[in-house]
Amino acid sequence: MSTKRSDEVDYRIEGDDMQAVVITLDPSEVVIAEAGMMLYMTDGIAMQTSMTTDKNKGFFGNLMKAAGRMLTGESFFITNFENTGGQRADVAFAAPYPGKIVPLDLSHFQGGFIAQKDSFLCAARGTDVSIHFNRKIGSGLFGGEGFILEKLTGDGLAFIHAGGTVLERRLEPGQTLRVDTGCIVGFESTVDFDIEFVGGFKNALFGGEGLWFATVRGPGRVYLQTLPFARLANRIASVVGAGRSAEQTSGGLLGGLMGDND
Repeated sequence: MSTKRSDEVDYRIEGDDMQAVVITLDPSEVVIAEAGMMLYMTDGIAMQTSMTTDKNKGFFGNLMKAAGRMLTGESFFITNFENTGGQRADVAFAAPYPGKIVPLDLSHFQGGFIAQKDSFLCAARGTDVSIHFNRKIGSGLFGGEGFILEKLTGDGLAFIHAGGTVLERRLEPGQTLRVDTGCIVGFESTVDFDIEFVGGFKNALFGGEGLWFATVRGPGRVYLQTLPFARLANRIASVVGAGRSAEQTSGGLLGGLMGDND
């Protein structure tokens, strides 16, 4: 007899840079998702929004769990999509910005998977999405992700989203990888996460990589993203700001010339 807690859902990922994951549910199967991520659902899918999917915690337990999710950047509520019909049905979820959707079989991550906040997309029923505190002050202050991460535990499929292309690296015991802060999507609970000073006066001031590296030490798997959303947002903001400055400068010069002609 199977002791699997999570529903065994089928899926396919569609698209390239703006991806969607289509979950196929058998009758009575459920997928949970971050509120606002649903793209479409076929006949037979019923949607219900609640604070949590764990009915054994009670109201206050669920309230605290929902508040913890808000600290990780997720919404207060989580949405259940259940196939209430008699045939298989689909529900699809779309990525919030350009990048890749990463499927995770949580049964392969003993102790759970630690992910950057605001990366959770959806998961099979039976998956627990909870808050994870980074206990190291240095990595919490300068590691790019802060003290608060999120932890996914269970034995089924979960899906997270990352910016750009996603790289998977498997670290041997004691093997260390230094990463630009913010480029870490997530890692196994066996991986040690810390920060390291770049070193060197010129490197720190002119290297363009900031003052700190994020360091991950094996054993375990680490997932990296080539384009963190914060980096994309900063680049857009700088271009928009430059455009506004140029427009204001042009407007000022034009206004001065017209004023001289009066």
